[in-house]
Amino acid sequence: MARSRSQLEGRSLQDAENPRAAMLDSLPPEEVVKLLVEEETNAVKAVRARAAGLASAAQLMADKLAAGGRLVYVGVGTAGRLGALEAAECVPAFGLPQWMVVSIIAGGPHALARVSEAAQDNPREADQRMRRAAVGPQDVVCAIADFEISPFLQAALDYARFRRAGVILLTCAGPMPSPSGAPLADVAIDLGPGPEMIAGCTRLKAATAIKLALEAISSAAFVRLGKTYGGLMVDVRPTTPRGWQRATRVVTRLTNLPADEAAKLIKKAGGRAKVALVMHHARVNAARAKELLIQHKGSLRAIIGDVDL
Repeated sequence: MARSRSQLEGRSLQDAENPRAAMLDSLPPEEVVKLLVEEETNAVKAVRARAAGLASAAQLMADKLAAGGRLVYVGVGTAGRLGALEAAECVPAFGLPQWMVVSIIAGGPHALARVSEAAQDNPREADQRMRRAAVGPQDVVCAIADFEISPFLQAALDYARFRRAGVILLTCAGPMPSPSGAPLADVAIDLGPGPEMIAGCTRLKAATAIKLALEAISSAAFVRLGKTYGGLMVDVRPTTPRGWQRATRVVTRLTNLPADEAAKLIKKAGGRAKVALVMHHARVNAARAKELLIQHKGSLRAIIGDVDL
């Protein structure tokens, strides 16, 4: 399939040679490792420099989720796998229902472990997968490109815009104007980590920059939605023994209750640590605690005030 000019330009950006790698193959392993790790710091600097754009993306994400929408990650190759990882980890970390976070990758689940280059060039597959996920105006789509905007990703972006979903675009491929001239996304962020130590190997700096950016956006969004108190994950909903231990530690930390009493309180709260905390501090039952959380849009601090951490 023919590539657009913007796609070809994105490819040349990512294929650029890094001057520091000129003698890479002649160096001992320790020096190669040092160079690779040093270059990763450029990914961190690049993401930090995009803080304003990442904050805008986080606010868009928070607004859509607060209104009952879903978070949909979509990508190809390494970028798609990073989106799938983020989707998988957001759910338990912030006590989200499974339906709220969706992952779409070119090639489907098979592509999580194997390269599926044919799927990356298939816009029809993107349309089918976005349609199957029922992406709509209530959702926010986070599209990720580590190398170029492939035909699959372009079709996914087009579908999301057609369905009037909120759209975030993260790219490491340089500025990417839309072939139609219309905006590709509501928030488009070119992370720009620079050329890889191994030209075109985007699982290096590009992957690091993308992972950092995804973590920053989602974490900031969920902080806005009241999923944390200070740096504690108070909305964790334990489903395993380790999860119960984590929830118990959080409740113990914010109530000074013994661990066994904290665990009993969480059980009375229906397995919800945040509800348990409201019950303790506001001296109410579980039903009233849930009402208070709804009234205060999930903000624990708005209900219990400042507790020494």
